[in-house]
Amino acid sequence: MNGMNSSSTLSLVHIAASCLALVIGAAVLVVRKGDRRHRRLGRVYAVAMVLVNASAFCIYRLFGGFGPFHVAAVISLLTLLAGIRPVLMRPRPLQWSTTHMTFMYWSVVGLYAAFASELLVRLPDRSGAHFGVMVGLATGVIMFVAGTLQRPLVRRWSKEMEEGR
Repeated sequence: MNGMNSSSTLSLVHIAASCLALVIGAAVLVVRKGDRRHRRLGRVYAVAMVLVNASAFCIYRLFGGFGPFHVAAVISLLTLLAGIRPVLMRPRPLQWSTTHMTFMYWSVVGLYAAFASELLVRLPDRSGAHFGVMVGLATGVIMFVAGTLQRPLVRRWSKEMEEGR
């Protein structure tokens, strides 16, 4: 493999799964909820996110041990599992869907916040801004915007689900 070590392979898996999850996660948010395409895309997204998080737990170069990005990976995995659980359990018709939509929405939003943080910390530090400030700013702005959009989106998606029954 041209001198590629296991760390490089792990990073490539992490990057490839992340890119796939970014694209599929966005697609899941825009397609009609509850149909076959949505379910297929959702499965691909879930598998990609499991790979993203599993590989993240194996990357320690940045902090030399368990660091803040590992905490974010734990939160990401819990959010993903909380979004998948209602689909698998379906306690009562359509009551599970709001929980599913809310957690999966935040799973995708968290992935985009991580992506923005990754991009920002790679920029040359011309302003003297601290690493944590850049990550916090990217995450905060994305989470704030997503928080203002969540309720109207979940309402619209719930209506789609009702109409699709």
